[in-house]
Amino acid sequence: MTSILFPDFHERSREVSKYFIFLKSLEQKSTQLSMKGFKENQRIRVIDSELLKTLKASGFLLLYNLVEVTMRNGIAAIFDELKSKGVSYDQVKPELKKIVLKNLKKRNPDELVSSIESISLDIITVGFDKQDLFSGNVDGRLIRNIAKDYGFSPKTDYGKTGDGKDLRIIKDNRNKLAHGFNSFAEIGKDKSADELVEIKNKVVKYLREILENIEQYLAEQEYLASTSNTSPP
Repeated sequence: MTSILFPDFHERSREVSKYFIFLKSLEQKSTQLSMKGFKENQRIRVIDSELLKTLKASGFLLLYNLVEVTMRNGIAAIFDELKSKGVSYDQVKPELKKIVLKNLKKRNPDELVSSIESISLDIITVGFDKQDLFSGNVDGRLIRNIAKDYGFSPKTDYGKTGDGKDLRIIKDNRNKLAHGFNSFAEIGKDKSADELVEIKNKVVKYLREILENIEQYLAEQEYLASTSNTSPP
C-alpha cells in the first residue's frame, strides 16, 4: 500500500534538511555574507553570533512544524481510508468509536444534520476536522497515546529514532518562542549546529517509522473490531 503520506513527508523533510545544512555551513564559516558597499565594492562578512543563535532557534520552529503536520496528515489518512472503504460505525473497534463520538461533540448539530445521509457511514467522518487535532502540543508521549487510541503501533527502532524523545525539547522550545517566554537568542545559544542536525535526523527517522506503522495499520485493516465478520466493501 502506498499513500500520499510519504511524498509530502519526504518533500517537507528535504526542506528542513536544507535549512540545517545551511545552518551548519554558517557555523563552520564555509558560508559567509557578501555585501555590496560604496561604489558596488563587495565585502565579505562572517555571520554575527547573535544572528546565528536566532537562526538555530528558528530550526526548532521548522522541526515542530514538520512533526505536527506529519501527525495531522497521518490521522487524516486514517479517516480518509475509512471513508473510501465505506467502513461503518458498527465495524470499527471500540476505541475508534469513542474518537468518533468525541469528534461529534465538537460540531454544531444543525451542520451535522445537513451532512448526514447514511448515519452508520457518515458518522465516522462528519465530525472529523484535522485542523482541530493539535495546537502546539505534539511530542513523543502524545504520539504514543494517539497510537494507543487508534490502535496502530508506536514502536520504532530506538537506536535510530530515540523513540521520539527529542520531540519534547522541540515542542517546549517551539512554545517558548511562540508565546514569547524566551528570545530566539536564548533558545539558540545552547545547541551547536551539529547537535541540531543530529536531532533533526532522529526526528525524521522517527516520523518515517510512525508513518510506516500507520500504513501497516491501514493495509491490514487494524481499525476493524476484532469481532467483526464483515469486511468493508
